Amino acid sequence: MLIVLVNLKVKDEFLCEFQKACIENATASRKEPGIARFDVIQQQDDKTRFMLIEVYRSVEATKAHKENDHYKKWRDTVEKMMAEPRYSVKYTNVYPPDNEW
Repeated sequence: MLIVLVNLKVKDEFLCEFQKACIENATASRKEPGIARFDVIQQQDDKTRFMLIEVYRSVEATKAHKENDHYKKWRDTVEKMMAEPRYSVKYTNVYPPDNEW
């Protein structure tokens, strides 16, 4: 498994629009066979900060995800909404075992 945590800071005026775009992208992403989990979370003490928690079954699945139309639409839609460049950190799961995802 490959876990990608994407950190995002959104301009105040785009909060609702950003959430809508992320929910649409996450809903479609969860249907991809290479994705085990795809969550959108918002920081409690700073509503402009979000994180995407993406759990992929393989490195190839991350590449396939970025080729999907729904990802490209999300990427292009939210670009203008960013208060700062988004960044991601990649992790490998320790527990639970891959077969429990």
